[in-house]
This record gives sequence, structure tokens and C-alpha cells, in this order.
Amino acid sequence: MIQQTLAAARTYCVLLTTLLAALPALPAAAEPATDCQAEQRLEAVLASPHRSEANRARDVYRHPAATLRFFDVEPQMSVVEIWPGGGGWYTEVLAPYLKGCGKYFAASFDPDSEVPFYRLNAEKFAQKLAADPEHYSEVKLMVLQPPDQMVIAAPGSVDRVLTFRNVHNWMKAGHAEKVFAAMYRALKPGGILGVVEHRAAPDTVQDIRAESGYVSEAHVLQLATQAGFKLMDRSEINDNPKDDREHPAGVWTLPPSLRLGDEGREYYLAIGESDRMTLKFIK
Repeated sequence: MIQQTLAAARTYCVLLTTLLAALPALPAAAEPATDCQAEQRLEAVLASPHRSEANRARDVYRHPAATLRFFDVEPQMSVVEIWPGGGGWYTEVLAPYLKGCGKYFAASFDPDSEVPFYRLNAEKFAQKLAADPEHYSEVKLMVLQPPDQMVIAAPGSVDRVLTFRNVHNWMKAGHAEKVFAAMYRALKPGGILGVVEHRAAPDTVQDIRAESGYVSEAHVLQLATQAGFKLMDRSEINDNPKDDREHPAGVWTLPPSLRLGDEGREYYLAIGESDRMTLKFIK
């Protein structure tokens, strides 16, 4: 009886093996897409509750998704943001977008500066980073303080350098040429510089100190070209035809500064944030 049972079992195993061999091969399991490859990564960051309500409310003016796509910023890249300011508006987007995939360098103010504005904003920015390690633990903090501290990354090491509304500040201090040269040095050959800046009217004779906060596209092109860059493209992503640039306190008359307080507040809110150029240069 035992021998018959064993023989039957052997027969069953042979039949089962034959049947399994005849089945079509199953397709190999697809490799799961990494977070760095997800197409919706930027949208997820922009919708994340780690961003302040005030900052998210400004997306309608600053168009972060369209702007970063225009600058061809990918999660695996090394990116330097110049002077993110104390509030770090774009830091809230770029740092988590690049975290775990690429590298985000924040070329901020000198915390030991003798200028109170720089020192206080450097401290405010550092506190912002420390308060949210989940999103900012990989931020590489650099110092850009012309004319002495000009290294924003190792020479030829980064894919993108981005600056938002800063050119007029460098012009006012007389350091614009030096900063453009520093940005050029940091980029890899073929790397891209993205510039967003308050735009003066096309026929404006440029005030070399940009006291109004507005800068002509022609002047930014001149600064970039002198540093070695070539213009790749320009976009109207951040334009605002309502902005006639004729304001008592310059660009700071408009939101978010609203420097005149309640005077004309509703009028300036209706205009919105400034008209801005969006330029893409290549090294």
C-alpha cells in the first residue's frame, strides 16, 4: 500500500511539473518609480502643508511650478539659490523638491555681517531651517556677501543657479558684476542661470543703483553677457501688464511690501505684485 501511495505521489509531481512548464512566463515585475522620478513631485511639494499660508497665497503671482519648469530644474540636480532672504520663499519649494535626490545650496547672508539687515535675516533664515528638519535637514548653507565672500559652490560644480528679485539689490550696493561672475564660476559648463527680476519699462534709462527696484532687461543682459553667459530664452510667466511702474515708493509700493500702509492699499492690491522678467542663460 505504501509503495502504491509513493508511486501515485511521484506521478502527481511529474504531472504538476509538466503543467507548470507549459504555462506562459509571467512578465517581470516592473521597477517601482523612485520618488525622484515622480512627475507629480513638484505639485506635491507646492501643495504640502509645510509651506506657510501666506507663501502659498503668493503662488498666483510668483508661478513657482511654471518658473522652475522653464529653468529646467530636475530633482536630481545640484541647485544654488542666491539670497533666499530671511523668509526663504523659494526655499520652501526647492529644498524638499531636491531633498534625497539632488542638492540644494542656499547662498545666504553673512550671520556675522556688520550690517544689521544682513545679520538679522541670516539669523531668521537659519532659524527657519532648524525649525523644520524634515524638509530642510539637507540644505547646504553658504554665504554670499560681496565683495569679500563670493564662493557660492565649488567652481564648475552645480547644474543650476537661481536668483529671484535680487539684481536690484546688488546694483544698489555696486556689486552686481561680481555676483554674476560668482554665479558663472559655480556653474558646470552647460549649466543654467535663471533670473527673475522686477522689470523696468523697455525705454527706461537705467539708474545704475536701481533705486526704484526696477531693472531693464537690457541691463540684466549686459551683466550676464559680461560674465560670460549666453541668453537661452525668455518667458512672460511672471509678467504683470497692470504694473505701470509709476509708484511713490518704487516696487515696494506694491504687495507684498505695501510700504505706504493703508494709503492706496486696495488700489495696489488690485495691481498685484510687480511685472517681472524671467530670463534663462547658459554657461
